[in-house]
Amino acid sequence: MSMINYASREINCKIVFYGPGLGGKTTNLEYVYGKVSPNTRGKLISLATETERTLFFDFLPVDLGTIRGFRTRFHLYTVPGQVYYNASRKLILKGVDGVVFVADSQVERAEANLESMQNLYDNMAAYGYDLTRMPFVIQYNKRDLPNAAPLAELQSMLNPGWEVTDPTRMRAVADPFKPGELLVSQLPTGEWVERVPTFEAVAVTGDGVFDTLKAVSKLVLKTLA
Repeated sequence: MSMINYASREINCKIVFYGPGLGGKTTNLEYVYGKVSPNTRGKLISLATETERTLFFDFLPVDLGTIRGFRTRFHLYTVPGQVYYNASRKLILKGVDGVVFVADSQVERAEANLESMQNLYDNMAAYGYDLTRMPFVIQYNKRDLPNAAPLAELQSMLNPGWEVTDPTRMRAVADPFKPGELLVSQLPTGEWVERVPTFEAVAVTGDGVFDTLKAVSKLVLKTLA
């Protein structure tokens, strides 16, 4: 998990962008890299395979403040989209502090989204990480395309919610990023369920990219504090 550098007085946090191949993970990172100040970012490292790249870089946000006098440096990673690179995917998740699942909104990518989401849960469980207890957000990318699935359909498929079993948590919890919406709610059948924050995006133009990153960053900082 997060590592503390006492010499530079920095807390280093790792955020991984996960999702199906060609869904927009790389586009998200490249957009962020192009927009953050060169003075606050490290070098953009690219590890290329035949069909896809793994990217990572670190940066120091100037607008998120400090925690007990320590600044927070975020290290952003993408994973290879294809399932046959699973060993690389799993390795990149080691020590992760926050996860962004970048879903491809196109109707024909539904199966790839589901396969990648299941793979994420499996790989996290292999490390003993409980994704339902970690900073985790979903980005529905490519919302501008004519073949984009309805949001309700994507939600029922990728963010149906998990059952809340702790009686102390069986209460409505507002979504801090979307006024008027709930993250924890009670179903008509009586069960309480919790969902993760979601964001619509068009990563090629930058729409929703920083909203997604700020949300997962704030959730990471909340766990640190």
